[in-house]
Amino acid sequence: MALIWGSSFLFTELSLRFLPFYGVAFWRTFLGGLAMFALVFLLKLQRPKGTQWFHLWVAGVLMSAIPFSLFSFAQQSTTSSLAAIIGAATPMFTLLAILTIYRTEKVTLVATLGLLIGLVGVAITLGVWEGFGNNDPLAIAALVLATISYGIGGPYIRKFVTPMNLSGTSTAAAQVFTSALTLLPFYLFSGPLITASPSIESLLSIIALGVLGSGFAYRLFHDVIKDAGSTVASTVTFTNPVVATIWGILLLSEELHWYEPIGGLVVILGAWLAQHKATK
Repeated sequence: MALIWGSSFLFTELSLRFLPFYGVAFWRTFLGGLAMFALVFLLKLQRPKGTQWFHLWVAGVLMSAIPFSLFSFAQQSTTSSLAAIIGAATPMFTLLAILTIYRTEKVTLVATLGLLIGLVGVAITLGVWEGFGNNDPLAIAALVLATISYGIGGPYIRKFVTPMNLSGTSTAAAQVFTSALTLLPFYLFSGPLITASPSIESLLSIIALGVLGSGFAYRLFHDVIKDAGSTVASTVTFTNPVVATIWGILLLSEELHWYEPIGGLVVILGAWLAQHKATK
């Protein structure tokens, strides 16, 4: 999941070269849902029924429609590395949601310490002492809101989706496909459907973003939540900045600062502590 979602920031950046931000959010959910439903029918897996669709739609709004739109919007004016770094705060918002909204999972002192260490690593990687530079404050706000949405959505899946005892493929398919339906009117009526002629790399990026980043990755995510809880599952975002920064430097010519790899190591330490000591 870390490799797929860490790479999603690169794929988003390339997809924005020919799609508006709502277009990126729509196509990644539509293609992801299409791929997962193809597997559901191919493998003859059980599909959601009745009110299960409602909870999967809510999960999709929190985990796909809202954050995908906000991340795509923000990456129009920020680097993919910065987007991944702010997204790495997801475990902290997940912890806060668990303690204040859901109260369904126990969080040990060591797990909390791991989350705090991870956030320190994020701050180091970001270089908070230098501020946000020339980044648009509205884009930064969008990234923070997207991260909060992830933090609320993970425990929601644990509380309402996991007890359905459906295959992760089925729940991921329903989650991202209902998100696509939710996003469709915003995409159709917010402006042009495409902003430029697509290149081969841009087309391949939106396909990878959909099938892998919005389909297969959520299939894995649902299984991790089922087995280990939403606190553990959310720690995958701690390693996203490492992957995103590597791709940003190698493929997008983004600048690497001395403190980013140091912060990345601290992030991984925090993720390890939280993942190995957190309980369900």
